[in-house]
Amino acid sequence: MIDLQVRGDSGPVLAHASGFEWTQDLIDLDGSVYPMLAGLCAYLDTVFNQRQVPMLLAELERLPSGVIPVAAAAEIRRLAAMVMEGQHRYLWFCGD
Repeated sequence: MIDLQVRGDSGPVLAHASGFEWTQDLIDLDGSVYPMLAGLCAYLDTVFNQRQVPMLLAELERLPSGVIPVAAAAEIRRLAAMVMEGQHRYLWFCGD
């Protein structure tokens, strides 16, 4: 399971959302096509800063249907908007 969070630069959790299951489809993503999403790992935390979030969202838009559930993709977009609204905010994908 990968959970979603927005954190400030000193680490407090500003927002949280239900995550999504780690699947073979995510593992198999081509890193040359989806470099941001291919970096996700179920066993590590992955952090995106304000400059990386637009690239992440662009990849999310062209991701094949079903790789990330629709509800989880909506939560990623919602939390990404929070990152873009403030300074020193980060989108965390928290692995187990």
